[in-house]
Amino acid sequence: MADLTETIEVRGDAVTLSLIIWRRYRRPMFGLVEQTLDLNPGLAELGPILPVGTVFDLPVVLNPEEKILDPITLW
Repeated sequence: MADLTETIEVRGDAVTLSLIIWRRYRRPMFGLVEQTLDLNPGLAELGPILPVGTVFDLPVVLNPEEKILDPITLW
């Protein structure tokens, strides 16, 4: 888990944790949703759409790496 965190406050309607992570990093961040939920007990109980005013800590990733997945062939 990351040592650095950023405090986030939900300020809009229909905002999910995945959307917040996407807006912050502009790329897929594999495992960051799970790390954030581990860092913030009770956040998962709020449901997929976070209520306006929810405050939580988001782990800061200093050097985001893109993981290249192996292509899937259908034939």
